Amino acid sequence: MGTGPFDVLPPPVAPHTLRGRLRGWVRIIPGLTLTRSIRNRLALLFFAITVTAIGGVYLYVTPSLESSLRGQKVRNLQGLAIAARPGLTETVGSTINKTGVADAVRDAADRTGAHLTLLGISSGTAGLTAYPIDDSGDQRQAPGTTPLAMSAARRGTPISGTLPGSSGRIGVVAVPIDFDGRVAEVALFSVPLDDVLANVALIRRRVLIAGLVALVFALLAGTLVARALSIRVKRLEQAARRVASGDFSGRFRVDSKDELGQLAAALDEMQHQLQELETARKRFIAVASHELRTPIFSLGGFLELIQDEELDEETRRAFVGQVRAQVDRLGKLATGLLDLSRLEAGSVEIDPTPTDLGMLARAVTGEFIPALAAHGSQLELRVGREPVRATCDPERVAQVLRILIDNAITHTPPGTPIVVSAERQPHAEGAWLAVQDHGQGIPDGSAERIFDPFFTSDGVQGSGLGLAIARELADRMRAQLDVESEPGATTFTLGLPV
Repeated sequence: MGTGPFDVLPPPVAPHTLRGRLRGWVRIIPGLTLTRSIRNRLALLFFAITVTAIGGVYLYVTPSLESSLRGQKVRNLQGLAIAARPGLTETVGSTINKTGVADAVRDAADRTGAHLTLLGISSGTAGLTAYPIDDSGDQRQAPGTTPLAMSAARRGTPISGTLPGSSGRIGVVAVPIDFDGRVAEVALFSVPLDDVLANVALIRRRVLIAGLVALVFALLAGTLVARALSIRVKRLEQAARRVASGDFSGRFRVDSKDELGQLAAALDEMQHQLQELETARKRFIAVASHELRTPIFSLGGFLELIQDEELDEETRRAFVGQVRAQVDRLGKLATGLLDLSRLEAGSVEIDPTPTDLGMLARAVTGEFIPALAAHGSQLELRVGREPVRATCDPERVAQVLRILIDNAITHTPPGTPIVVSAERQPHAEGAWLAVQDHGQGIPDGSAERIFDPFFTSDGVQGSGLGLAIARELADRMRAQLDVESEPGATTFTLGLPV
């Protein structure tokens, strides 16, 4: 194979087919690939629109303009001819001499600016007959004027039209002149239409010149606009590639409020969310690794100690208790991760049923009697005598309430009072469950993040999944989970519909 500039591999399609030849030439000729670029497409689009507009003006507007100008000139001539008819009426009959007839004809011709031919009309057995009046001056007629004059005499009304002449088309108006109740003469007014053709030709030349200038301007403007747009798109593409490669340091610059600016803003928001997700993923890996590694190492150490035959029974029972605590910790972490993943995947089903929140609160708080005793805390349950009804999934609401009570026990000093209440909202708009503790409160700046996975505000041991699961469950039930905190009082409120 040669080494010339056009030596390329054969196209994958059979070369003897037309399709194969076309593909081959498209690959060989670089100019045919220009339309693959958005910049070139936009420039060509500007050019095509301008060519179409100029072509429409040249091929459609100018011919109709020529017809309109001809018609307008003939209509103007007809108006002048009708206005000159009273002066020509005096030429009918024998009371006017020949000089008077010629003067009247010339005067009408001067007033209309047209060539005037005066025809006499006689009636006989063969019908109407037109004959030139010799005393009217120049009686030369354009071909076809006599039938036009006869038609005007029969109808008794002016008739206008265009006819071919010796040097081009002419406009003709035939005006009947009455005498003694009949048409005695017909005045033929004619004007050349060559000036209309000259004006139209001038307009066409001006359109072509303006069109060429517009084409150059459109091509230049289209190229500049397309280049500016392609630069902005290229910048977005480069930033997107950096984000796709895992580099979140670059930003999508929002340089305008147009569609590309809105796209850049949306991409920048997406990049920010991806960065947060990546940070959360890394934090999840770090926290999960730590949370899993610590109990696993503890289990291994305690098992080695338990295997020591010299241990007394009391110490062995203590180590077994520590092993059980670490196993419970692993179980909670695994359950939390599983619940959170199921919630984020949308695979948790909600079964809303009418529920008495007071009874549900009594049942759940009863489960925490051992934990409260170990923590040295008192739990006060505030529930009225009347049922507090709401439409919700009792199992999921109980899960949220367990998370909130467990969170109050875990993140408060021993002996901190806890209050659980269930009440109806005013005007029967809904009901709510609240868990309040009288601990140290949530640190400033942490209240907005406590519902994030793996976030703990006070460094207390835990996975940080409970409140994240509670918020996801509340959203799935179309409920509202809020928190209010100040030193000495932190209240989580779950609002449910009636």
